Amino acid sequence: MNAEFDVRKEAQSVFDKEIEALQKTRDALGADFEKLCQLVLSCRGKVILSGMGKPGHIGSKIAATLASLGTPAFFMHPAEGMHGDLGMVTKDDVLILLSYSGESEEVTRLVPVLQEIGCETVAITGHGKSTLARECRHSLVFPEFEEACYLHLAPTSSTTALLVLGDALAVTVAKLRNYTKEDFGLHHPAGALGKKLLVKVSDLMHGGDNAVVPEGSSLRSAIVEMSSKGLSMVTIADTDGKLKGIITDGDLRRMLERGVDVYNECVDHVMTPGPKWIDSRELAVHALQKMNEGRITGMPVLDGTGTVIGSVLMQDIFKAGIVR
Repeated sequence: MNAEFDVRKEAQSVFDKEIEALQKTRDALGADFEKLCQLVLSCRGKVILSGMGKPGHIGSKIAATLASLGTPAFFMHPAEGMHGDLGMVTKDDVLILLSYSGESEEVTRLVPVLQEIGCETVAITGHGKSTLARECRHSLVFPEFEEACYLHLAPTSSTTALLVLGDALAVTVAKLRNYTKEDFGLHHPAGALGKKLLVKVSDLMHGGDNAVVPEGSSLRSAIVEMSSKGLSMVTIADTDGKLKGIITDGDLRRMLERGVDVYNECVDHVMTPGPKWIDSRELAVHALQKMNEGRITGMPVLDGTGTVIGSVLMQDIFKAGIVR
């Protein structure tokens, strides 16, 4: 390596040029970007991204982000498009064509066919007088900036600007669409994130195998019930099934240390009255929050009428993979 070559300085200059490109792109956002957001928001079909080379790779990511945030979208390779994939395009779609030069032959060749189909076409390019910008119905043109490559050839600043512009488009449209956390969870059912937003207490609670005894029962019968159900708590309910209290395995250990007569004691005298509980319709992550706040490891589950229908344990929430 050349001793006079400053590796760190060279790398920092790449950051500087790409940051400058992002700042210029941000400051240049105007009516054309607003129009693009409106086209995507009102699209009755799909939003389709297409580009060749590096812009194509970025296009795939933009399509994935749009879909992730509630806008039906996919990427179509321009060459594959000319060999049959254009059959996926309808007049209700919005085609976003990506080419910084605006002269990529594989991309520009698509435009006449797209015009015949009748879909909306949007060029995102760095040259307003390019073939792509002229032939598409709409265009968004980047401001002038340098590629970070020292040869000023490899797509660097331009692809970074395109990537962030795509994120801005996807996020802005999602907000305009009033896309919620619950919507996000529906589109991301796998993994902890989706489970946090979708899994309810009713999905994890112990219902038919819940440990519950009526008020007035002996402590001995409560212990037998807890042991037979394999749970760390037993719920005490009145004759109408309404919550009266709970006894946990920790409570039992403390009773034994105090010498409580477990054979003759009544649950009413040793239970924790009015304990924390959770509605079965709540998200499981909310149950976990309540447990953490109360420093407990389980709680009774009630239905909409306030009747005891189960119990949920912290360990069940962890096993479900809702938190890591």
